[in-house]
Amino acid sequence: MMTTMVRSGAVKLSLQFQTPSSPSFIPTLPFSIPKTPTPSLFSFRHPRSRSTHASKTTTTTLPPPLSFQSQLFIPPGIQPDQVDDSMVLPGSNIAVGPYAGDSRIKDVEFVKSSSRAKDCPKDDRPEFAVLGRSNVGKSSLINSLVRKKEIALTSKKPGKTQLINHFLVNKSWYLVDLPGYGFAKAPEAAKTDWSSFTKGYFLNRSTLVAVLLLIDASVPPQKIDLDCANWLGRNNIPITFVFTKCDKMKVAKGKRPDENIRDFQELIRQNYKQHPPWIMTSSVTGLGRDELLLHMSQLRNYWDQ
Repeated sequence: MMTTMVRSGAVKLSLQFQTPSSPSFIPTLPFSIPKTPTPSLFSFRHPRSRSTHASKTTTTTLPPPLSFQSQLFIPPGIQPDQVDDSMVLPGSNIAVGPYAGDSRIKDVEFVKSSSRAKDCPKDDRPEFAVLGRSNVGKSSLINSLVRKKEIALTSKKPGKTQLINHFLVNKSWYLVDLPGYGFAKAPEAAKTDWSSFTKGYFLNRSTLVAVLLLIDASVPPQKIDLDCANWLGRNNIPITFVFTKCDKMKVAKGKRPDENIRDFQELIRQNYKQHPPWIMTSSVTGLGRDELLLHMSQLRNYWDQ
């Protein structure tokens, strides 16, 4: 095991890694894990300001608690023994702490598209990068978060996003749409060299708070997603797993989203000493939208202190 440090504005957080038997390794949380029983993931009450737009009612099945789900994401400002089930966001392992604030999105504007990391905005505003396999629902999630249709382009053709797109939210922080990876069906000329293009962004953005790594919950776990998480871990990039398409129903020979999520968690468990934050979402029903924004607010406010 080795210990390194992760940027968080002017504050540094300790982040531990463990090296499994395989050559690769994935990061663990920089915060403590409670030794209390698994909290309920089906209720949330918090006095702080949240989005005034409630998520639409949905019948999406949330995964039943597993022993591994007792490994909560404990944000700064609270101790593990202070966490109870009312502080855990539904459909997630994320506890809410004192840095959570007003998560409403009041204004959003497109700033620029950059073909190189060094051409990205150079101010000191914090930012969240949205990353995922092509056709994972990345643009749909961005449109859902900001509640503006087509603020981010959507397309049935994999590999549509070929640039680093910055959107300024509330004139105070950025939401960044990154090129998708794994789009095997995209024309050869349209493919992006993810290694030299997107990775350059991650390695050189001091204002990056966290990566929202989107995972398609309607399909079984994909090796390419695990490989991407591996690379981010080796380079000390904080991540939150955002499971998309959680409204999809079971197909003929497939599994339900909650079953695919459980399988993904079991695979992650093989390499993670502790589980990173994760949350279920649906751009169709609005599931998880407000909760994800609240999670982002506490990370952002802590980074920006």
